[in-house]
Amino acid sequence: MATDQPTRAFAVPDPGHSSLGSGVRLALWLAPVGLAALLILGQPDERRPRAAVALAAVAVAWKGLVSGVRVAAQWERGVILRLGNLQGGRGPGIFYVIPVLESVRFLDIRTLVLNIPQQKVITRDNVPASIDSAVFFRVDDASRAITTIQDYRFAIAQYSQAALRDVVGGLSLDELLSERERIQEQVQAAVESQAHQWGISIESIQLQDIELPEDLKRTMSRQASAEREKRATITKADGDRLAAENLALAAATMAANPIALELRTLQTIDGLGASPSNTVVLFPLELSRGLNALLRRTDEPPST
Repeated sequence: MATDQPTRAFAVPDPGHSSLGSGVRLALWLAPVGLAALLILGQPDERRPRAAVALAAVAVAWKGLVSGVRVAAQWERGVILRLGNLQGGRGPGIFYVIPVLESVRFLDIRTLVLNIPQQKVITRDNVPASIDSAVFFRVDDASRAITTIQDYRFAIAQYSQAALRDVVGGLSLDELLSERERIQEQVQAAVESQAHQWGISIESIQLQDIELPEDLKRTMSRQASAEREKRATITKADGDRLAAENLALAAATMAANPIALELRTLQTIDGLGASPSNTVVLFPLELSRGLNALLRRTDEPPST
């Protein structure tokens, strides 16, 4: 019987460049064409056909010229290629691309996020684990990101996966669970050394989740429980030892000062008498001392 498995929610990246220049191109084309159409309507009837044909030809040519207008958002840069040769980056704002001769590709220079697929790794002590992580990076040089690597997003994802497996493979399970910050720094350094050549800077790499086999989780839980029980036993034994030492000191003090023992006895009697369920019978202390002295003389052997 199939069981429902929980689904993981991953961030969906932005689809990419949204054309901001379409409205500008439309306005630049319609304004003169519309004005020319109004002027043709004011011409005599015999001139209108030829004027309309001329206007259509001019409108097509003007549309071709206007099609080179591009607009880059504040967070974008446009990389220009002229007949296949790099001409540099442009933007943000409005700029012009020569139709047919030039082409433009827009890149987002904001901090971008890539979800690294779950990686199954084996630690140095041969423990399997599954790790989810994410890469935060930014395009510093749009021209190099286009010309030096085919797909910088895919390349960073693949390089991050390989670096993560290499770093975790050299660590034990305890290091993997306790030194997450160091693992992130090592993976980031490995990826950044290569990504810098592509005009990309790695801001951080975050380990999101570490999954271990269920039997190993149960073993670790029993180990942690035994460790806590051991600490509790040691703590109780230390408390009992300190209590015994303090009681011994208190007994020695009371033995050296009989009046202290009498005061302690009176305190104990006062505490018992506060409860109505207790019945306290007082016995004179002097009589007790006299009886003790009489018993000691009775037990002494007779002198010869």
